[in-house]
Amino acid sequence: MAILIDKNTRVMTQGITGKTGQFHTRMCRDYANGRNCFVAGVNPKKPGEDFEGIPIYATVKEAKQASGATVSVIYVPPPFAAAAIDEAVEAELDLVICITEGIPVRDMLRTRYKMQGRKTRLIGPNCPGIITPDEIKIGIMPGHIHKKGRIGVVSRSGTLTYEAVAQLMEQGLGQSTCIGIGGDPVNGLKHLDVMQLFNADDATDAVVMVGEIGGSDEEDCARWVRDNMQKPVVGFIAGVTAPAGKRMGHAGAIISGGKGTAQEKLAVMEECGIKVTRNPAEMGKLLKSVLR
Repeated sequence: MAILIDKNTRVMTQGITGKTGQFHTRMCRDYANGRNCFVAGVNPKKPGEDFEGIPIYATVKEAKQASGATVSVIYVPPPFAAAAIDEAVEAELDLVICITEGIPVRDMLRTRYKMQGRKTRLIGPNCPGIITPDEIKIGIMPGHIHKKGRIGVVSRSGTLTYEAVAQLMEQGLGQSTCIGIGGDPVNGLKHLDVMQLFNADDATDAVVMVGEIGGSDEEDCARWVRDNMQKPVVGFIAGVTAPAGKRMGHAGAIISGGKGTAQEKLAVMEECGIKVTRNPAEMGKLLKSVLR
């Protein structure tokens, strides 16, 4: 069992013929069960062609009907990426993972409005994607650093997602599912949405939650954890000054009116029973300690 995707998931790539789409579709296809999972591509200018045996269709709807794909991953350039999300939502896919960085905020505001009341879930944009280790990966994360296990990871920061995984592996802890939700101001699934899924997942024993400065998503999630979570959670906020004096943060993170600072978020998380660290090098050790 895993959350959102597993070895039976069928995926299409929107933007499969671009350099980035080709590279990462190939990498995902070659990971674990990827050859069975990646079944279609979409490019309105190249229907009837294929990418290394993966058939290409003109629209998401056609790709879904022909291949049975219910998930898409998007590598479409920023000016057109929000429209690609809209197309996937109109086709009633179950899940869309948008990797594209730099989508105009105005475009995403319109897209989020259109998504209201629709069945499609969105991860991203500007995210590394999602992986269920040893089964399937959808996105740009390096598959070889992951191993199947029972720890969930949810993070707004791409690089700190990888760092958390590396530290878990040092502690001999594999992962159930890892999700990089992206750090853009307007995005899809939040920490709270993913935490609810992990809480209900029988294959997840504990969760690493990595947040960033700006907004109130981490605080909202922490309060839900306090009242509902049945599993231990450890947390870190990018934006804390790291030991070497460097600041860990995301370009999309904005502090407004003095709210959304790293220290404020960490304080709320601690008050809500989440074990937090202010040192990004201690995430794995902290998680191991709460399991004891």
